[in-house]
Amino acid sequence: MNNSSDHYLQKLSIFRIGEVYSVDGRTVLIKVDRDKNLSHLIYQGNLIKNVSVGSYLKILKGFDTIVCQVESEYIKEVDEFNPAYHNRSEEFSRFLNVKLVGFFCGKEYYKGVKELPLIGNLCLLMDNVEFSTIHKFAKDGESTIELGHLLNDETVSISLSINKLFSSHIGIFGNTGSGKSYTLANLYKKLFDKVYNNKNFQENARFLLYDFNGEYSGDSVITTYKRVYKLSTRDDKRDKIPLKKEDLINPELFNILASATEKTQQPFIKRTLDLYKKVQGADDSIAYIKGILRKLVTSVVCMTDAVKSKLLLDYFEQILPSEKDESGIEKGLQSDLQWNGKYSCYYINYQGDSKYFNSNEGRDYIQYLSLYNSVNSFTHSDNFIDTIIKYLYIQLIQDVLNNRAQNEHIHPAINKLKALMKDFQKVFVINDDKDFWEGNCLVVVDLNNTNINIKKLVPLLLSFKLYTEHKKNKVGEVKKSLNIIIDEAHNILSYESQRESESWKDFRLETFEEIIKEGRKFGVFMTIASQRPSDISATIISQLHNYLIHRLINNKDLEMIEKAVSYLDKLSFETLPILPVGACVLSGIIADLPIIIQVDKLDKSVQPKSETMSLEDCWIDKDSQSNK
Repeated sequence: MNNSSDHYLQKLSIFRIGEVYSVDGRTVLIKVDRDKNLSHLIYQGNLIKNVSVGSYLKILKGFDTIVCQVESEYIKEVDEFNPAYHNRSEEFSRFLNVKLVGFFCGKEYYKGVKELPLIGNLCLLMDNVEFSTIHKFAKDGESTIELGHLLNDETVSISLSINKLFSSHIGIFGNTGSGKSYTLANLYKKLFDKVYNNKNFQENARFLLYDFNGEYSGDSVITTYKRVYKLSTRDDKRDKIPLKKEDLINPELFNILASATEKTQQPFIKRTLDLYKKVQGADDSIAYIKGILRKLVTSVVCMTDAVKSKLLLDYFEQILPSEKDESGIEKGLQSDLQWNGKYSCYYINYQGDSKYFNSNEGRDYIQYLSLYNSVNSFTHSDNFIDTIIKYLYIQLIQDVLNNRAQNEHIHPAINKLKALMKDFQKVFVINDDKDFWEGNCLVVVDLNNTNINIKKLVPLLLSFKLYTEHKKNKVGEVKKSLNIIIDEAHNILSYESQRESESWKDFRLETFEEIIKEGRKFGVFMTIASQRPSDISATIISQLHNYLIHRLINNKDLEMIEKAVSYLDKLSFETLPILPVGACVLSGIIADLPIIIQVDKLDKSVQPKSETMSLEDCWIDKDSQSNK
């Protein structure tokens, strides 16, 4: 027998754990050899950790090597021993309950079950090479980032394939203080450190991060190569996100602003924007819209319905500029317009005579009305939203005159826009020449100082706009990518919000659900982080590809994870409530098997501002403490 054979037999005897005792599908029972119940083994001078719950073993079936994970263990009394010839301890055997997770083909590891073992097959510990192989989450030659190491073995680092990880939807979940924000920052910092200097990355990759608490706005958090929009609805002096006019004349985006209902308000908004485009396409747009307004004024003052006509006249007050008398005092546009109840018509007193508009002769005097003459002063406002609101009123007057719409169905959408306009102008600016990205790969939208409405509106509006652009720009092979990162995602992906109408909530969720279901085809991917996964739409959770799950305690959150994450095994799931800070379960298509990793530490200068305050530092004077 040569040296290699001696070495193999020696290794086999040391690494041998026992034999297959029973096989029930993927569940296999291993009977442990009596001399392998120690906690550690010694091989070639090295201390090797023996088998325990959570460790990986291999089963030899001929030339096939099957990989399994220990889920539980127990001891069982063996009846056939004669107490006269054996110790009492020999009457008990140790059994391991293991689950098949994969197999080796040559030196490569694959997830899944190719062969089931047979009773009597040998079960062995893995050597360091085999153990590293099953924890390798990238093919040879692939670019990787090193996120951390195994929680129970600091010597085994975990490197993840950049391609497999970031060309997927990622979910990062964990209770407050579990390290969720830290992991998110670490993940993308490692990516930018690794690939930012590549020209193709700078040209083709775009990352948009919604920061609800101002945690990622620091100069060095994730990367210094970023644009941070610090938004605020408290004043008008903070950053503003640039939008183009063509963005807002998109009916779908405008529907978002107006929270428009599908059957009545959305068709109305489309007609309004079509009118605006038609006017802008005329040779003289101002003259064209003035002609429309004069016709509308004439139609309204010739109406015989006092209630409806008064309503439409009030709308003209919203459209046309007010007039001033000779002393400079504003006078109402309807001040010279009078109603005759007997004849059910409007009239004007002209040079001492009453001129009724229900006759052909009287209609010639409409041109002397203040309302009619104010049309001459109409112009487009510098405020684009204000201009569109005026066009909405113009379209509403047309629709009411033509019995195409009812005021009570349409006017609420206009009121919503008018109410929104003040906050909208604080966070957005209409500028066709300014680029949203400003040449950066990463944009952070800091929503910490905005109100609830803007916190919901901005992510929806921007995500829809950028996703739509990616869909339109897809020609042949997709080369440009967009990664939308949402921290504290329950703020905008919750299906239990009571602050908004059902139609608005449905539209918001449907928009993000479409991105997560269809975005991969257009190079659009999402990363969501949340402390309450149970609040997020189940459709979104189930469509994620890879999961980094920190400590979760709430039963609803655990139930959601158990139902949605098909990659999670029983042992990993039961570990979630007791994970230490910074540790998480990595599971998904990138990981051939779920593992628990400890995320690498970040320097304090590049950490997100999410740490819990030290009450001792804030409450106790250092001098008084040192005197004790």
